[in-house]
Amino acid sequence: MKIAFASDHAALEQRDSLIACIREMGHTVMDCGSRSSRPVDYPDYARKAILAVIEGRADEAILAAGSGIGMTILANKFPGISCALCTDPQAAEWARRHHDANIIALRCRKQSLKENLHIVKTWFSHQFSEERRFKRRIRKLMDISKTIYKGELP
Repeated sequence: MKIAFASDHAALEQRDSLIACIREMGHTVMDCGSRSSRPVDYPDYARKAILAVIEGRADEAILAAGSGIGMTILANKFPGISCALCTDPQAAEWARRHHDANIIALRCRKQSLKENLHIVKTWFSHQFSEERRFKRRIRKLMDISKTIYKGELP
């Protein structure tokens, strides 16, 4: 799979190891930045990764930031995106198996590299459940999203 990866300055210390982990799992990485320790605006980089998924240039994305909250909020404003902030492996498993998330966000402050690597590996090691109840819920989420969003891509 092709994975878009975006980060801000707060994730700089973890970004190279996270990208290496994704590659070691056999995926291609589209690096959407940032590669700087200078403060940057996370929406600028997250948007690149999100649009790569929407436009089909990437299959999924991983967003990494200080808290991951802002990137999660931004991602979920786009049609067809389901982004989960994953702060532990259980959340990563549920994001994949129950919610079919096509993007996950990681927090890099107050979360060790070891923990984030475990989260990434967990997310990639699971598939969407395909159980009727999960499919029904995902369909409802997407239907609601379509009725709310009627404009051009931000």
